[in-house]
Amino acid sequence: MVVLNAAPPRSAIARLAALLALALLMLIAFLDATAAELQASEYRVKAAFVYKFGDYVEWPAEAFAGPSAPITIGVVGADALADELARISAGRVLAGRPVVVRKLRHGDSLAGMHVVFIGRAEGRQLATALDATKGRAALTVTESSEGFRLGSMVNFVVVADKVRFDVALRPAEASRLKISSRLLAVARTVVAPP
Repeated sequence: MVVLNAAPPRSAIARLAALLALALLMLIAFLDATAAELQASEYRVKAAFVYKFGDYVEWPAEAFAGPSAPITIGVVGADALADELARISAGRVLAGRPVVVRKLRHGDSLAGMHVVFIGRAEGRQLATALDATKGRAALTVTESSEGFRLGSMVNFVVVADKVRFDVALRPAEASRLKISSRLLAVARTVVAPP
């Protein structure tokens, strides 16, 4: 007697389920690794931009303790970017000054910072960090859709898989910073005061 359409043995079903689960886990791991590599690549580009911004900004003289004082870049909430920025700037100078990179946490003092990069913070956390820079001669750089509305001077955006940036002149002028027209020429958007 031949039996057609017999159910496969339970062990075969269990093996198939295990293989499918393993394949799904491998796919998830691959996607996580790809996403992590994309973010690392994005942060490398952003770190290079943040470093170069220092060549295109003029700070008031009182922003520095003296003629040989460093340009200090504070990075809040983006340790990977801070690490890349430290690597890029090691042994180099901006506007004739050495560069110091500091990793900061939300709520740390921003005294002495000349550039402040605020990572993917949103809402109240971003507003608090930007409020802490008010009245300071510090270029603020964000990567949030709310950045400009909350007072950021430079905001990164990703357009067609490319890192671009927008510039808002009003908060820069309020902080007594002059942004070079050469930097404005390569910005995606420049928001000028009315």
